[in-house]
Amino acid sequence: MIHLLLSIIFSVLLLINFRLHPRFGINTFQTIIFNYPVCILTGLLFLPENQHLNLDLSETSTILAMLLGVGFVITFMLSGISTQRIGMATTSLANNMSLVVPVIFSLVILKTSTSFDAFNYLGLVLAVIAVALSTFKKDEGGNQNKQQTADWLLPIAVFTMYGITNTTFNYLNAKYVTAAGTTIPFTLTILVGSVLIGGVVLIIRMIQGKEKLEAKSLLAAIPLGIPNFLSFYYLLKALDAYQNNGAFVLPIYNIGVIVGSALVAFIFFQEKFTLLNKIGLLLAVIAIGLISYQGLF
Repeated sequence: MIHLLLSIIFSVLLLINFRLHPRFGINTFQTIIFNYPVCILTGLLFLPENQHLNLDLSETSTILAMLLGVGFVITFMLSGISTQRIGMATTSLANNMSLVVPVIFSLVILKTSTSFDAFNYLGLVLAVIAVALSTFKKDEGGNQNKQQTADWLLPIAVFTMYGITNTTFNYLNAKYVTAAGTTIPFTLTILVGSVLIGGVVLIIRMIQGKEKLEAKSLLAAIPLGIPNFLSFYYLLKALDAYQNNGAFVLPIYNIGVIVGSALVAFIFFQEKFTLLNKIGLLLAVIAIGLISYQGLF
């Protein structure tokens, strides 16, 4: 259980990082770009002795993993912007409810489960409603302007991109990695792809005069990159501890991150929740329970 708790704590720390960036004048773009080398260095420290990072470009899995790294960068950028503009609680909910996407992919495309029942499908529907309700914001006059509408779409984009990247990761992990038991080296390969695409984008923006390296933004990559990798690492350890019972571990993890982020947002950042937002958070917890109740019970 300690591994599961650590994974939840490190996941919440990620959002806290993003929430604090504006307060300290941190360039979130640069911090995200440089967080990936920190992730790789952290991952190498936790890499099992009998495994190693293998960048064989002749292997299809290597190329696909590095391409997935591009999606990781885009998703993390969206998560950072959404946390700053919409808030920790809503972004966390959109992130964790994205489990709906790989579930639907498994059911419809891979046809990996025949045990889904009416309660599970109700959970999927409630999950989508929960994201919509939790993201709904109004200005003081009760009307939404164009900027607010654009901001409202940010959690939807987070939900979609996390769903796509998680689905792709799960698919590639099952196809190329699980049998070999090399999930961490595979993850490091994805991060190499993130470093490469992030570096290219940063260099282009610097040449265009849109970016200038800032020391404090580079230093901020350390407290972002370490929990970024550790949240994933300890989630894997939790899955190992429970015999890879994702139906049990993942619902607890997702609920823990959603509730933990909401509490931190309310207590430390005074984020305000409307009645609809509160209903959305409650529906999210119920939805996760319905989607995975067979594993929980």
